[in-house]
Amino acid sequence: MKRQLVWLRSDLRIDDNSALAAAAAKGPVIAVFLRSIPQWQDHGHGANKLDFWARGVTAVQTALSGLNIPLLHRDIERYDQAPETLLEVAREYSVEQLHFNYEYALNERHRDQAVQAAFKQAGIAAHGYHDGVAFAPGSLLTGKGDYYGVFTPFAKAWHKQVSADQLALRATPQVQAALNIKSDPLPALPELASAPVDGRLWPAGENAAADNLARFLRFRGRHYNAQRDLPKVRGTSELSPYLALGMISYRQCLQAVMSENGGHLADGDIGLTTWVNELIWREFYQHVAVGFPQVCRYQPFQEHTKQLAWRDDDKGFQAWCEGRTGYPIVDAAMRQLVTTGWMHNRLRMITAMFLSKHLLIDWRRGEAFFMHHLVDGEFCANNGGWQWAASTGTDAAPYFRIFNPTTQSTRFDAEGEFIAHWLPELAHLPAKARHAPPQDLLSDVAYPAPIVDHKAARQRALEAFKSLSK
Repeated sequence: MKRQLVWLRSDLRIDDNSALAAAAAKGPVIAVFLRSIPQWQDHGHGANKLDFWARGVTAVQTALSGLNIPLLHRDIERYDQAPETLLEVAREYSVEQLHFNYEYALNERHRDQAVQAAFKQAGIAAHGYHDGVAFAPGSLLTGKGDYYGVFTPFAKAWHKQVSADQLALRATPQVQAALNIKSDPLPALPELASAPVDGRLWPAGENAAADNLARFLRFRGRHYNAQRDLPKVRGTSELSPYLALGMISYRQCLQAVMSENGGHLADGDIGLTTWVNELIWREFYQHVAVGFPQVCRYQPFQEHTKQLAWRDDDKGFQAWCEGRTGYPIVDAAMRQLVTTGWMHNRLRMITAMFLSKHLLIDWRRGEAFFMHHLVDGEFCANNGGWQWAASTGTDAAPYFRIFNPTTQSTRFDAEGEFIAHWLPELAHLPAKARHAPPQDLLSDVAYPAPIVDHKAARQRALEAFKSLSK
């Protein structure tokens, strides 16, 4: 049997990995990881994501070693070096075929196409697998043959057409005969502009991901619908970093849900089915990146919103970044992000809408700030969420939907407990006063007054959007 080469990327696991399973079925496997730090930094990834990525590679190398699969490591500057680098590995180790799982953002798709073309020219088969989505982009379309631009009909079609094979777990490779090939030592990350958050907050690897999934389903899954919007409660799965780097698969998540929910995904326990829809949102945004590639080119999904006159307000942007807007729920959320590399999803909506609507600052600046700090930073989901909040994207919140941060705060953090945790300077205030602290209670507290008035900012945003011509 001839050697097979598996190119690992954002699929850092040995269980339920389509490319790895296919390769192992054909012959002894060698794995390779290409580190493209300059390109990843150009894509906005900061220290938190890069550190989590590096620790994930270490974890998967350990898992592969238990199967006698060596993991090679190569550093490249740019994606356009991938074809030749992979061909060099394939030739050096007499590889018969290359296997990898597709990624869907535009640069990654161009890279993968270039790799397949180079391998074809070299006479070596290169197989790509749609491992991260149930439906290959382009295979789940509207009745008119178009990509879906609205989530709800996409989700309905997904549930109607998904098959048992699409949900079936891929085989985990068996231990193979040892090859006379040593794994490469994994080099340390180069010096980064900032230090990553404490790695203990986000232990890497598929074992950590599986533990998170099990704990979520055992203790919180059935309460997800009721608790997912409460930032003081640990009510979400916290699996987004692991899904972003493929330390767990969507199939593993859905199989676990079906085990808890009598074999069902679309009906049954409302907490579990609500969480399933969140997984489908992730797939939806990957389809959008392929079907509407302008979103990968810093352009809005809604063409007419290109005309929007965003404000040039560096002072306001900096106050938002640093959690100094004078709106406690916004500021607490931004401090959570900078401190932990993660932000609760309800707060992502609140903070994104505050920047894009209250301050009328270009959503792309916020998208980049999030990507720089998020340990779960992933282009499709981050871009989709930001464009939703800014009313420029798919399923965009209507432009006249502008969250009142204080109302959101009183609704989802009623006693101000989340605020008190992240803004200790406000912890001494009565619970009800933490949402919009009266200035007379702040005489001895270094907390800013609101940098913008909600009603005035709302009206400014409404006028800006109304002026657009469709």
